[in-house]
Amino acid sequence: MNTVKELLKSGKTVVGTGGSVVEDNIAMLADSGFDFILFDTQHSPVEVKEYNRALQAMRGKRAAPLVRVSANRADLICFALDIGARGIVVPMVNTKEEAAAMVRACKYSPDGDRSNAGVRGEWGETKDYRDYLDTVNRDLLIVPMIETQQAIDNIDEILSVPGIDVLLVGPSDLSIELKVPLDYPSDTYQRGLDTIAAACKNHGVVPGMYFIPPGMDPNFYVDKGFKFFTMPWATWAVEGVGNGLSAIKR
Repeated sequence: MNTVKELLKSGKTVVGTGGSVVEDNIAMLADSGFDFILFDTQHSPVEVKEYNRALQAMRGKRAAPLVRVSANRADLICFALDIGARGIVVPMVNTKEEAAAMVRACKYSPDGDRSNAGVRGEWGETKDYRDYLDTVNRDLLIVPMIETQQAIDNIDEILSVPGIDVLLVGPSDLSIELKVPLDYPSDTYQRGLDTIAAACKNHGVVPGMYFIPPGMDPNFYVDKGFKFFTMPWATWAVEGVGNGLSAIKR
């Protein structure tokens, strides 16, 4: 079972945060209330396999581990799945063909081409190996990113690919593509988001934001239909420590 996928199917908003190789932090964050922890290998010096211990620290925890690979490559996707990712994020998916290749790399036969190497990750009880394969194919969260004008132009074709669960906006790259660099409140940028949200609604796919832009209210995006995003945890943690200390006579 994938709780993130179940929450999205029920219409809930899911919120995650960024992961790291620090196992103690990950174990704490995975039971702190976040729905998922997203481990990045695109804008990070860390490669997929280096996150193995951090993902193992999440076993039995509330949050689901997701991995953003650095490119739409079957080997990178396979590495992430083999260390226990329950969701795959792929950047810069611009065409239907690229989306289809991503989905096939994520799924076992007969739905895809993923190489199998025994049971990997936490997927609940399965009655036999075929049941495990089918469970992963059904429950894995598949998340291509939309970050370019080309992708917006092809959005209906991309979303027609079976198996896509979330279409994730890369806020910075998209703003640059729309010629309003980092101007997130601009009408041009917001129109782009509205186009994405409307297309996702038509295809039964959840629109998401990789992060909520600085100074913007997360609920502004929720009201637009974006129900999947990350939030930074450090500020909240510091505030919590401050609140705890303030209650002590010092």
